[in-house]
Amino acid sequence: MRRSLLVTAAAAISMVLLAMLVPMAILVRSYALEDRLARAALEVQAVETVVSGQDEGIVGQYVDKLNRDDEDRQVTVLYPDGVGIGPDPSEDDKVLDARNTGRARVDDVAGGSQILVPVSRGGNSALPSLTPVIRVVVAEPGLTSVVGLAWGLLAVLGLTLLAGSLVVVDRLGRSFVQPIRRLADHTQTLGRSGAVQPLASVEGPAEVRELAGAVDRLVGRIQLLLARERENVADLSHRLRTPVTALRLRVETVADDDLRERLGSDLDSLQATVDEIVREARRSEREGLDPRTDAVAVVTERVRHWEPLAEDQGRPWTTDLATSGPLLRASRADLEALVDVLLDNVFSHTPDDAAVRITLAASDDGLELVVDDAGPGLPAGLDVTGRGESGAGSTGLGLSIAARTAEDSGGALGAGASDMGGARVAVTLRTA
Repeated sequence: MRRSLLVTAAAAISMVLLAMLVPMAILVRSYALEDRLARAALEVQAVETVVSGQDEGIVGQYVDKLNRDDEDRQVTVLYPDGVGIGPDPSEDDKVLDARNTGRARVDDVAGGSQILVPVSRGGNSALPSLTPVIRVVVAEPGLTSVVGLAWGLLAVLGLTLLAGSLVVVDRLGRSFVQPIRRLADHTQTLGRSGAVQPLASVEGPAEVRELAGAVDRLVGRIQLLLARERENVADLSHRLRTPVTALRLRVETVADDDLRERLGSDLDSLQATVDEIVREARRSEREGLDPRTDAVAVVTERVRHWEPLAEDQGRPWTTDLATSGPLLRASRADLEALVDVLLDNVFSHTPDDAAVRITLAASDDGLELVVDDAGPGLPAGLDVTGRGESGAGSTGLGLSIAARTAEDSGGALGAGASDMGGARVAVTLRTA
């Protein structure tokens, strides 16, 4: 925003300066030319005196001296017999008109202006055809003259005005941008921790202060709603505990073993679902809204945790784990649960001697965790990541939770056949 203000102000101020300085530059050049013409008119009077009273030789010496002294003004005396003394002895219609009419004239010519003055020589004033004409050609002032100096001063003045104006605009823009930037920084920190600090007083325009107050009120309202939601969910867990316990006691009295087992499994699924709801409701309170975790360290730790069990079972255990990686958008608890789900499925649904291979690859934008086994594989035509979907009598929540953790980080979970003959589960986790 600050840069946009500077660019806009620079464009507007530049147009104003051009509209002011360009006419001034033209006027300076016109005034300089008029000054030259005025000085040339004064010199014409002296030349006229010499021409009217002296012979051509003396006139030639005088004209040569004048032309040597000032290259920007060239004097030529044109006699009626065709003799010309000076750098331009040619005659044209304008010279003839000045001689015949006996009136001086000023004309524009290429590169400047021209003054033509007829000279009366005693009694020859009644005979225009015998009248000499003085031609003075005055060159337009260029950059090497006082015009160049004036234009340079105008340019310096314009640049100074532009720089000063941009400094004022920058300070004005800073008074708008800095409060908004502080407000933006505050809003970005809202989800990074459980506790939200109120926004400090914001200085700046009234609109910015009003916006800061509105953000604080909105954050307070959201915190209140979240707190009430957590309390309601926690109350739900306590309220369901007693009836679930009563149902479990009644299930234990059922005489039919198969029915009792099915009812107990249903109660286990209900209890797991309630526990997950409570855990998810308290997630933002524990971890903040934007958790960042070193996933390589967490995954490595959980793989090492399961390794002794594989040794006890005599299960072939192969690992290829990255040593470092980026921080991921996932909490430590979620990553631990993800690894535990994948490995628990292997230990629960494959024979003790089925081999396991765990691969963890890291890149700048995320991780890929792959678990292969040599077990019986996944049930055909079954979406094992769907909630409640299971081919082995479980609750079906495990891979669903793992898939949601991957999706929350911007990744995905995929399941299929492994080159080891069993199942292959690949989880991609992203940094953003």
